[in-house]
Amino acid sequence: MSINNTFNFLSIGLPEDILRKKMYGDFEDAVRLIDLRLANESTSYPLRQCLTVQKEIIRRLPDDYPYKKDEALSIIQTKVPDFTMEEMDYLIDTNQIGWIYVHGEMHIFSGFFATLCKTNHDFAKRANISLSGSESDLSEPEHSALMRSGLKSEGKFSNRIRMKAWIQLKDEYFKPGMKVRVHLPVPADCDEQSDIVIEELYPASGHIAPSDAPQRTVCWQEIMTENHIFSVEYSYTYTAHFHETEGLQQTASSVQPRFDTDEKQPHIVFTPYIKALAESLTEGVTDPMEKARIFYDFITLNMRYTFMPQYFVLESIAEMCARNYTGDCGVFALLFITLCRCVGIPARWQSGLVAEPDFVGAHDWARFYVEPYGWFFADPSYGISAARSGNEERRKFYFGNIDSFRMIANNEFQAPFTVDKDFWRADPYDNQYGEFESDERGFDLKELRFDCEMIKYEVI
Repeated sequence: MSINNTFNFLSIGLPEDILRKKMYGDFEDAVRLIDLRLANESTSYPLRQCLTVQKEIIRRLPDDYPYKKDEALSIIQTKVPDFTMEEMDYLIDTNQIGWIYVHGEMHIFSGFFATLCKTNHDFAKRANISLSGSESDLSEPEHSALMRSGLKSEGKFSNRIRMKAWIQLKDEYFKPGMKVRVHLPVPADCDEQSDIVIEELYPASGHIAPSDAPQRTVCWQEIMTENHIFSVEYSYTYTAHFHETEGLQQTASSVQPRFDTDEKQPHIVFTPYIKALAESLTEGVTDPMEKARIFYDFITLNMRYTFMPQYFVLESIAEMCARNYTGDCGVFALLFITLCRCVGIPARWQSGLVAEPDFVGAHDWARFYVEPYGWFFADPSYGISAARSGNEERRKFYFGNIDSFRMIANNEFQAPFTVDKDFWRADPYDNQYGEFESDERGFDLKELRFDCEMIKYEVI
């Protein structure tokens, strides 16, 4: 069994003494206590699996929270000299700055400043930070508005896209003669993507997964004599089709399919709170399309975007989002998927890249199914962005529809690669920038260099 399968046991939870150590931030002693339990032959198999993954989570967790409170304030004051501790306390109290305890002292999330700039335009203005990317702009990029207009008027909108992705181990972690296994995501065959061509591989020995792989990659296995990059250049046609969701209420079939309605530990779980939330939001509603719309509205009109720690260290993501009212694209997608599945609406994960003419970045979203109409899209993260900028038409568009600026590599959440990893994945659930391991261990993303760039973009 792959060590990454231990995540299936994460929701078992820690013994209370270890949990108290973890919450206080005494990570070294928490690991010591875990090792004692793992050495005890009476420790049950399920608990042993949970302790194994928790030990690795605890090892990684402090890296995402490096700043003491006064250090975080100093970072802000380099850009906003008149920013006060009282203002910072307010942002902490209103859950706009994430933190944990490290040995009983508050430590601030590494991405707190970027989050404030992305989601708080007044703060970004004070910091003299220019926002970029579709989710960050106060006004929607022209190419996005034109695409949506064309999609609505013509019923579909197609792009031909060519991109190059690469990954490399940082020099300080390279050892000549090391045996490595490297993965990079590539476009998967699906309704939206066609004419997929792998244009160039470096090295040319890469193994390309089948076109319908749930998380499609190109994989290299070699003994490295020098620290070279691994790269893939690919092209594909992406076609978005317009789906009108208005007026479909009360016309869906009375019998809905049961595929993609199961729980998936540890994050797509029908906890008591998730069940109660889904029931309270849809009380008196029987139509599945309307239920899905209610879930989308609940997320996009009430929740706030924030950059997140690495998903590796997160527990029960959907419920965490429903409690905290914060998250990022994948967190919101998982909450939407979980709520849909909880009431019997098939829903599934989709992810890869945003592939705009002038911007490429990682992104996650959701799909849901209503009989007799078929599959629809939901991008709660983009919906939240639209709500934040007051663009209600755009917010409604991303319920049922998706734009044409995508590269889909992953059609399942928490799926193995065709050539699986032997060690911990940097991201055990998703794959957007790639994975890298030696014959000794897997490497964290902070130990790698990676990027993806747009080579050519044209509207068909």
